[in-house]
Amino acid sequence: MTETEARVRALGLCSGGLDSILSALVLRDQGVGVEWISFETPFFSSEKARRAAEMTGVPLRVADITPVYMEMLKNPRCGYGQHMNPCMDCHALMFRLAGDAMDREGFHFLFSGEVLAQRPMSQTRLSLRYVEKRSGREGYILRPLSARKLPETVPEREGWVDRGRLLDLAGRSRKPQIALAGQYGITDYPAPAGGCLLTDAGFSSRLRDLFGHQSEYPAADLHLLRHGRHLRLDDGTKLIVGRTNDDNESILKYYDPQRDWLLWMADIPGPVGLVPGGGSAGGIAKAAAITAGYSKTAPGATVEVMAARPEGVERLRVAAMGRAESSGYLI
Repeated sequence: MTETEARVRALGLCSGGLDSILSALVLRDQGVGVEWISFETPFFSSEKARRAAEMTGVPLRVADITPVYMEMLKNPRCGYGQHMNPCMDCHALMFRLAGDAMDREGFHFLFSGEVLAQRPMSQTRLSLRYVEKRSGREGYILRPLSARKLPETVPEREGWVDRGRLLDLAGRSRKPQIALAGQYGITDYPAPAGGCLLTDAGFSSRLRDLFGHQSEYPAADLHLLRHGRHLRLDDGTKLIVGRTNDDNESILKYYDPQRDWLLWMADIPGPVGLVPGGGSAGGIAKAAAITAGYSKTAPGATVEVMAARPEGVERLRVAAMGRAESSGYLI
């Protein structure tokens, strides 16, 4: 390895999956100084990337990109996939942000574990090209696992990497990656299933409802989309009711006493109910009745529900709503 080669540094997007791991190891074998960046939002985490970094020793930096991600998510240029997943614009945004870090910290190029034609929408030739152009890093994104099936990049032309030692993978088969992992002694890696909540039908329905009824999206409201039952009571009132103790704990974690209403049974075991940002008088009464209906009380029975609001705590007397009726409000 020459002195020039020793100075070559590359910053990779890391999901923590096998393809991300292999892309870094292939470049590291050529003497490239590889590091990773992983992005977090309420819709996906860097947990797998952290494990991959611990296993391989590849340095990792993590960034929360929620504000800029939300701006893209509200109106993605290429639209959504099957649900609320804006995969192409998501990848373009991540490469743009990684490119900013590349400039700040003196990396030579970017890389990722993407494999040509592995995913029918986001990893076609056209979609990979779209991501590159929209990222503002044209020519500086190397995909080591499929490089020999893709146009030559600046790192290859400049001799920073040897194109002949890169791979020519394409398609959905995982056998080549699994074989290569064996050569590297990599045996502990996650299944290729995605970890993005935006690909989940139920989560996407809740997010669409949020977009349809709010103009601002506090981080807590986004995190709460993962927990409990969500019910739309009227245009200004939404209720989240815990299904399990874990749900109740998560709801309490994201409860903001300065803006939200919190509901719980006064004398009967039951769930926690949360009305984010408050609601109409009729909506609050309905929320209390539904919360009571999910407790250990008979439908129609009159009970007391405790309601904590920003101004203080009060008792609400309501008739517990039966679950068959309340199911009509489920998002």
